[in-house]
Amino acid sequence: MTVDLCGIQLRNPVIAASGTFGYGVEFESILDLNRLGAIVVKGLSREPIAGNPPPRLWETAEGMINSVGLQNMGVAEFIKQKLPELRRFQTPVIANVFGYAVDDYCEVVRILEDADGITAYELNVSCPNTKCGGIQFSSDPAMLASVVAPVRRLAKRPVIVKLSPNVAAIEPLAQAAETAGADAISLVNTFVALSVDARTRRPRIGNGLGGLSGPAIKPIALRMVWQAARSVRIPVIGLGGIGTGEDAAEFLVAGATAVQVGTASFWDPRATTRIAQQLESFCRRHGITAVRELTGTLKM
Repeated sequence: MTVDLCGIQLRNPVIAASGTFGYGVEFESILDLNRLGAIVVKGLSREPIAGNPPPRLWETAEGMINSVGLQNMGVAEFIKQKLPELRRFQTPVIANVFGYAVDDYCEVVRILEDADGITAYELNVSCPNTKCGGIQFSSDPAMLASVVAPVRRLAKRPVIVKLSPNVAAIEPLAQAAETAGADAISLVNTFVALSVDARTRRPRIGNGLGGLSGPAIKPIALRMVWQAARSVRIPVIGLGGIGTGEDAAEFLVAGATAVQVGTASFWDPRATTRIAQQLESFCRRHGITAVRELTGTLKM
């Protein structure tokens, strides 16, 4: 079940996704964190962020809309409060990093570079660039490269770029991330969505729009992972609606080296370890001696 992800040795390819697993330590009493491939902590910013007004979550048919607003304690408090606890575990810890200007990303990574216990960085580029009129870093190849390249020069650890699905074509963004120095890419992030209460004629999410995730997005996520994996040479981490071991296997077949599990953890806090067990059982049933043999085997 072991896989190599841009030099990071994972005991299995199932990773807890950012924003759905807290800082990791909150799940310690529920499951064995050492049975995960890796943990991506919730997004870290320069300063603490309080997040968006409630309601922040709305369950939809086969999915969920969220607008948490990237609430977090800030990178300094994470290092002080959470990282010492995470160092007790063998599981690789990936720091999700975000910001509203290139300097924000660089400063968070610079601070984390001096901290022990981080294995890699995942850049959440689905953020508005406030210096360029609020256009998301993830929407334009040149703007994406403008944030990835300086972080790659600064970081001594692997850099993973988490791509948005809210684009006309994913291949140019995947290629821009690779050219700018990304060691891997992860996709997809959530789809921009709206839920309306016809009685009150108001959105069901406090901030109006939110991000759709869960089983409803899985076929689109699979398609985009397949497209991205064909267009780059670096590893791809697939996510979007994974709820079973067979779901995870499908993403590997589409070209992913590893997968992330997000929304499923809201319905089943043990989903990550359950999915890893189910994936192993799937491999045994189908005579697959190494899970990495699945990657990129889709016949089209």
